[in-house]
Parts: sequence; C-alpha cells; structure tokens
Amino acid sequence: MLADSDTRWKWGALTARRIAPGSRIDGLLLRGRATPTPRQLAEVGVDVDSLRETSGAAFVGEAADRGAYDVVVLACVGGAVQAMLHGMANAARTAQPQSSSQPEPAGVEAREEGHRRPVTVTGYVGVVYEKLADGLLLRHGADVVLANSRYDAERFRGVYEGAGADASSVTEGALPFLGGAPYEGRRDDRPFTVVFAAQPSVPAGREDRAYLLRRAAGHARSHPGREVLVKLRSRPGEHTTHIEEQPYQRLADRLPGGLPPNCRLVYGHMSEVLDRTDLLVTVSSTAALESLHRSIPTAVLTDLGVREALGNHHFLGSGCLASWDELDAGHLPSADAAWTARQGVLSGGPYERAFDEARERVARLAARDRLPAIAPYYTPTTAPGYLPGVLARYGFGPDGAVLPGAAKAAAAGASTGVRAAVRGAVRDAARGAYRHGVQRVAPVIRRMGEL
Repeated sequence: MLADSDTRWKWGALTARRIAPGSRIDGLLLRGRATPTPRQLAEVGVDVDSLRETSGAAFVGEAADRGAYDVVVLACVGGAVQAMLHGMANAARTAQPQSSSQPEPAGVEAREEGHRRPVTVTGYVGVVYEKLADGLLLRHGADVVLANSRYDAERFRGVYEGAGADASSVTEGALPFLGGAPYEGRRDDRPFTVVFAAQPSVPAGREDRAYLLRRAAGHARSHPGREVLVKLRSRPGEHTTHIEEQPYQRLADRLPGGLPPNCRLVYGHMSEVLDRTDLLVTVSSTAALESLHRSIPTAVLTDLGVREALGNHHFLGSGCLASWDELDAGHLPSADAAWTARQGVLSGGPYERAFDEARERVARLAARDRLPAIAPYYTPTTAPGYLPGVLARYGFGPDGAVLPGAAKAAAAGASTGVRAAVRGAVRDAARGAYRHGVQRVAPVIRRMGEL
C-alpha cells in the first residue's frame, strides 16, 4: 500500500484489509511535502506488517513485477496515482520478454496474454466535491477504482463514459473506516458534547476560520453546561492531505478573551472522539459521514454560504444543513434516510457487505497469472500538454520511464547506516523549511501584496 498523507494512509491500509482480509500489508510512504510524521501515523491507529518511506522510482522498481506484491493499493493524490500507473506500465513493457513464435503443443492451454504485475486499486479518501473529472481521469488505468457509495459509482462511470474511457474499473464500495457503536442519545454521566470537526483547507481564509472558531467558543459560552471540542487533524508544522496556512491553534491564541473553560482543542482518533459526541458540527469534513453512520446528530454549516468551494453543497438534501445561530437555539439536525443510503453510510448488515464486490473483483484478478497492460486514459497522444508535467513532478518522463535524476536518488535512498540517517535529517529539515514557508512566510507576502 502506497500513501502520501496521513488520511490517505488510513484509507489505504483499511481498504487493503477490507479487500484482502488476512493478507500481509506492506506500508510505503511516498516522500513529499505531506509525508506523515510518526505522531500522525500513531494517531491514525492503523497497524501494518512493515513500514518505510520510498520514492516513486523505487516503488515502481519493486511493484512492476508480480514477484513483490499481488495487489497494490495506491492511496495517493491523483497525479501521484497517474505517475505510478505510467511508471509501472513502462517497467512492464521494458521487462516483457519477446513473444515466442513457436505454437503451443497440442493439448496445452494457450498462455494468458498480458503482463505479470500486481492488481492496482485506487480511490478517494472521502467526499468527492471538487475536481471530479480531473481526479478521476488521473486515476484511470487502475484495475479497480473504488467508489465510496452508489452515488459516487454512478458519477464515476458517467465521467469515464463521457470521456470515452473504459468505465469497467469503477467498483462500488464504502468508506473503509466507518464503524463504532450507534448513538443512543445523551448520557447523564457526562456533559452534552459538541464537536467541531475542523478541516485544514476549508475554509481557507483567516477571517472565515477565525469566525468559525469564535462561533464555537460563543456556543460554549452560551451553553455553559455543554462541552465544545474543536477536533484538529494536525499540530502546527505538520501537513496532512491539504496545506493548512491558518492553523486553528494560532487563531485560538489570538482569540479575544481566549477559549472558555468548556471549549478546548483536541486531537486523537475521530472514532474515539465520536464515542462521546452528541452533536457533530463541520463545514464539509468526511467526519460528517462517520458521524451519520453512527446516527449522531450532524450539522453541516451554512454560515459561510452553501458553496462548491466549501464542499458543503455535497450535503444538499441530507437534512443536515444548519447555521451556528440555529445550533445556539437548540436545533439538532435529523438526516434524511434516503440520502444517507445513497452515500453508503448505513450501519449494520448493508455496510458490512459493501466491500463484497471489490473483494471478489480483486481476488479474481489476483488469481490470474497475467493481466492486461495498464492503459490510462491520459497518454502523450491524448494529453500532450498536461501529462508530461504530471509525470515529471514524480520523476518520470512522458513515456513513464524513470528520469535519470530520480533513478539516482532512488538508488541513493536505498542505502543504510550513517549516510541514510544524514539524508533523513536533511529531508526532515527541508520539509520543516517548506512548511514554515507555507504557514508563515507565504501569508505575510500575500498580505503585503494586498496593501
């Protein structure tokens, strides 16, 4: 399983368990700006059989041949998925022996055409509310493109068919991390608990994020008998799937009057936080689906509008749209059952069977000795002005061949001992400098440009 952020690590590892139960899972972290820290991985709480960092070139070198892995789960951003698929396709082509002109002996079944390679699986971590066509076409070429619901499966097939691409890889499933005990109502042994599930990039602006934090704190002040938890994904300096330029921790430090005693910032597993939640509030976080799966009252905020840029438009028809004013007045949203069913968030039997189709498809493909050549929709012919740039970001040429510099870096990264430790320290320092630039320097430059 190859992942490039903490949330995709969680999705990838749990998806691997769902589609291939009982299998050995080797976890690979793709080096980049969002490579999770040990603390982030520990907070995700998903164990694998082995764990190490790798580069795109090194991964392709291992994964191209069936001898290393039977199934590869690509839990990465779309561009990385496309790069790995093209890299694997090129490696398979160059390693393919010349076909023999000798006919098979009588009575012997003809050899299966194609390549010896692992089954490739990819998908999305959560709600798909932006860049639908772009993200899907970058994932095209995988043997299995998982959809997290019936609604997503229909949309995915529509995009592929509309582009004239093969849609047979789209396979309906569900988010692999849904679960937990169903909500049974407010408990008398603890305060009524409101959880605001914050997001790294939604909303992105400082004023909007400060507004949401003020409203959460204001809710706590107006309801002193309640506990308000602001659930954060990462600590300052850490990156997740999206860049967080305005961390809530820093905004809380600048909040006039500070946070009231019954309002605090929390970290940890979302499932554990939901164990004590009576009302989940968010703008558009996937945590809303986890909450709805457990029948917890869930509010999707409309304070900043219902807009595609925020992703809360995805929840139209859910019955969950609400404002802080309505929540302050005591409103508890009630989700529409038909909407949740289409989103794949049904608890019990239907959810447990949601992975049957994917499990059967992966098992059927993995049982084959050879698989058809990986054939993404994007090629140097169909996207000559787009694909080369995508591949180059991950160290691959337009044909999927590893670029010389990337190959050298991959070989150097395979060494051990003091030199490897030094390189690791340099990478960590570079990530720290990059994150400092994103979170501290870039916002200042933008503000100066607005003067």
